[in-house]
Amino acid sequence: MFIDRLIEKIKEKDNPTVVGLDPRIEFIPVFLRKKYGDIEAVYHYNKIIIDTIKDIVPCIKPQIAFYEALGVKGLEIFKRTVEYGRKNGLIVIADIKRGDIGSTAKAYAKAYLEGGFVEVDAVTINPYLGEDSIVPFTDYCNKDKGVFILAKTSNKSSKDLQDLTTKGKRIYETVGHYIEKWGNEYIGNYGYSSVCSVVGATYPKEMKILRKIMKSAYFLVPGYGAQGGTAKDIIHSFNDDGLGAIINSSRGIIAAHTKEEYKKIYKEEDFHLAIRDAAIKMKNDINNELKRKFN
Repeated sequence: MFIDRLIEKIKEKDNPTVVGLDPRIEFIPVFLRKKYGDIEAVYHYNKIIIDTIKDIVPCIKPQIAFYEALGVKGLEIFKRTVEYGRKNGLIVIADIKRGDIGSTAKAYAKAYLEGGFVEVDAVTINPYLGEDSIVPFTDYCNKDKGVFILAKTSNKSSKDLQDLTTKGKRIYETVGHYIEKWGNEYIGNYGYSSVCSVVGATYPKEMKILRKIMKSAYFLVPGYGAQGGTAKDIIHSFNDDGLGAIINSSRGIIAAHTKEEYKKIYKEEDFHLAIRDAAIKMKNDINNELKRKFN
């Protein structure tokens, strides 16, 4: 089952983090762009990152938009990146945020969870269209796949819809109850479901509420680092067993070499060392906070 594989990878690496592979041309060192050209350099940049962090992190999360923006070649690079990550033992969550009517949802699910386009381990999806847009994805949870359903997102204007009240509950709370219900038949050996949730680090109070509602849902937590979320903020996403969440950082890791603190230490050709340092720093930051809470 997907969720058991994810938890076992987290335990193996002693690291509840995921690196978001959201490449931008300006992040890529000039020497790689000169050697391969701007677009092809994206793949080699991703490849170097994967080689650098694969012994540290359990999981990567490529965001499809950054590849779509590069055209057809970008989609090919997305596919190659996913395949290289899985080949190197990493769990791959495709951040695609799909959400559509049943027949279209089936096509999206087939594209990513059955390998119609590329086979990944899990996807992010949007619940706005209701249960018939969710089931085509959750059906794959019986086939060792996972889904991460948006509940409370990290962006500032998420409150415009997600915080509205209906029938005495905030919409994000209602979504949380549905996620817990949808996940009941996909519980793994550790007591967690392969139907998971996305809960932003930038809303720690709401995270506390959702953790109580979704006892068996694993949280994918964006917003740590560059968006302002801290280890103290994300700690509320974990259960008393020290499990329950995997924390994402994208720019904070893959663009670490662009920060002045690392520019002073590493040459451009050694940019991967800055990325590795940032990944280790994040791991230690979160693990130290976990120890303070649970020990």
